Amino acid sequence: MRARARVLEPAAPVDPTDPVDPADPVDPPIAGGSTGGRHPARRGRVRRRRKARVIERPWMDFRDLWTEALAGVLARPVRSALTTLGTVLGITTLVITIGVSATAGNQIVGRFDALTATSVTVVVPPPPPSADPVPLVDWSGVDAVRRLAGVDSAAAVADSQQTASVQVRANDVVAPGEVTGQTMAVLATSPTLPAAVRGKMTAGRFFDDGDIARHDRVAVLGDQAARLLGINSVQDSPAVFLKGQSYTVIGILGGAEREQQVSTAVILPPTTASDQLGLRVVTRVVINTALGAAKQVAHQAPIALAPGAEDALVVTAPPDPTKARKGVQGDVNGLFLVLGLVSLVVGAIGIANVTLVTVMERIGEIGLRRALGASRRQVAGQFLVESTTIGLLGGVIGAVLGMVVVVAVSAIRDWTPVLDVRLAFGAPVAGALVGLLAGLYPSLRASRMEPVDALRS
Repeated sequence: MRARARVLEPAAPVDPTDPVDPADPVDPPIAGGSTGGRHPARRGRVRRRRKARVIERPWMDFRDLWTEALAGVLARPVRSALTTLGTVLGITTLVITIGVSATAGNQIVGRFDALTATSVTVVVPPPPPSADPVPLVDWSGVDAVRRLAGVDSAAAVADSQQTASVQVRANDVVAPGEVTGQTMAVLATSPTLPAAVRGKMTAGRFFDDGDIARHDRVAVLGDQAARLLGINSVQDSPAVFLKGQSYTVIGILGGAEREQQVSTAVILPPTTASDQLGLRVVTRVVINTALGAAKQVAHQAPIALAPGAEDALVVTAPPDPTKARKGVQGDVNGLFLVLGLVSLVVGAIGIANVTLVTVMERIGEIGLRRALGASRRQVAGQFLVESTTIGLLGGVIGAVLGMVVVVAVSAIRDWTPVLDVRLAFGAPVAGALVGLLAGLYPSLRASRMEPVDALRS
């Protein structure tokens, strides 16, 4: 307590027995000679004012207020710790949800960038019916696409409605009452298909330019097609039968991330498919690009495939990854932010309840402070500082624990943690603000107590 406030004492009343000084000015008479009912002896009396005295009233500066509030918090360490725990849980949950959502959003966008943002597909429309149709895209056009800057791999694919469902058998023996074949799609592709679909050969090899030049009757099976036909290895040169013709299986393609229909299809060299099944026209070109080059490749690929007729081709390019990143992170952040705010509200309710109970238990202390001269503002400020201190401590501890959990989760999942510096400094401020708001009602209730009633209770 410090004595610095100054209060002026009101002037003392005038004593009617004071003598009248003739030199003092007198009250003027009322018109008509009347004295207004005053005694003549008092008509010239002066209303003297005594000099006001300065009365010192105790007050508290911020340091005293902080000391008293800290003493109040430390006086009940167990209760203060449990009260702080509510804020710690709320802030920790808020930091974890925001941090994990940002990290997960970055991971989702990273996967999007790795696959979708680097995929370009050029669809070739069928040629008009004529005696000698000229295809818009030739099989050699893929080589021109691969020479473009930013292209990692490319492959041409040919299919048709007639080859979308072909009866495929693993042997030429037909047993009555048994299923002897499977209905599968037959595709003709360029030899660069495994890289274009992001797959790998699980057995054997893919056909090459030599097989294409010799018109070899060889085939590559997708992993699901090989499983349906009961072919697990190509060491014994198994064969499949399509429309009465046998084709030697030289490999099995699996793990295709693009063109999922490849896993259930029979893949033939372009020359063999043209000779046996009439698959001569390229229907689409699958292109993989470097990250950030998809837009440029999507513009240049039609020109490289069909110079002069590029407008007839339909290009499917990925959307802008920046917009996708913002959309994914915005959705995930919005969902987890609501959960974090709910936890923070629960912590605020806990602080308000405990602070109110503390006020009711310290009624005698409040009455004694008021009796010693503490004002309502000082009493309210003390409890506000106490609740704000609890919220600040909870915010600091919650921010540290939340960041540790985010880093730990990222390390377990092999993710790159995304931590915002503003979150590290904002979490303690949020905790202090929660404590301040939670202590408003209890502090106001404490300040409204009268000293006499508080001391009596």
